[in-house]
Amino acid sequence: MHPKRKKRLIVVLAVVVLSSLGVGLVTYGLRGNINLFYPPADVIAGKAPVGQPIRVGGMVVEGSIVRSESSLDVRFEVTDYAGTVPVMYSGILPDLFDEGQGVVAAGKLDERGVFVAHEVLAKHDENYMPPEVAEALEAVGKKYDR
Repeated sequence: MHPKRKKRLIVVLAVVVLSSLGVGLVTYGLRGNINLFYPPADVIAGKAPVGQPIRVGGMVVEGSIVRSESSLDVRFEVTDYAGTVPVMYSGILPDLFDEGQGVVAAGKLDERGVFVAHEVLAKHDENYMPPEVAEALEAVGKKYDR
């Protein structure tokens, strides 16, 4: 092989190897930060992975909020009107968290089908609905009109 071609081949191979290494490192770094959104109906249908970080969103079921008297533990249910998922959370809830309001919870689904949240996000004003929740509600034929 001609020395000039050999040098070009080495440069091209080095670029391909370094690019592949870069893509692999970025993918590995993002692996822990990927939180897919699942509506409660998909969680009930078993489409959500158990033990993996995911987000679940919908409306907080009226009368489902149960607060512990001795800790910050809260249990409530989230629904998209096609399915309902029990959620456990330990911490301070957002000020706008309430029954009948839209919410998105980030956490993991356990083997019992209970979603253990490490973060709960509530809508920030009366006209806002998280896009994932609005899409999930529209998918089951419910229109959010607040």
